[in-house]
Amino acid sequence: MRVRRAEDDDLPLLAAVERAADQLFVPLGMTDFPPPATPQQRAAAWRVLVEGRPPRGFAVLDQVDGAVHVEQLSVDPAHGRQGIGAALLAATVDAAREAGADRVTLCTYADVPWNGPFYARHGFVEVAEPTPGLAALLAHEVELGLDRYGRRAAMARPV
Repeated sequence: MRVRRAEDDDLPLLAAVERAADQLFVPLGMTDFPPPATPQQRAAAWRVLVEGRPPRGFAVLDQVDGAVHVEQLSVDPAHGRQGIGAALLAATVDAAREAGADRVTLCTYADVPWNGPFYARHGFVEVAEPTPGLAALLAHEVELGLDRYGRRAAMARPV
């Protein structure tokens, strides 16, 4: 499995991966997520990592309060349970270390099995008092209505 930095021709393909991954939430009644980001929006991120050619999974990374923040991690369910998500997280930790960050952060559904518990298995713990930037991201998610589907949590892990 090879995780790499996304190239320009990868970016238009990420929306299909995200839409496919979002289908996992439908049985939980979670059906009206915001639309996937455009290729231009993805290109504006600090870094985008992909696995596969064409991408089977991706991670969009930003920098928040001195940490590398996982803004989005999606894996096409047709390629799920093969370690792609774990490989993307490992590459994220490597990128954070190379950038001099001391931690990786993210916001997720705390109780959805392939979200909070998945991240916990990879060393992430819930943050009781998020940094200002992380708190702002959580507040923005509430503005988008993402909390209507369950408890949102900020999580972090050291690099």
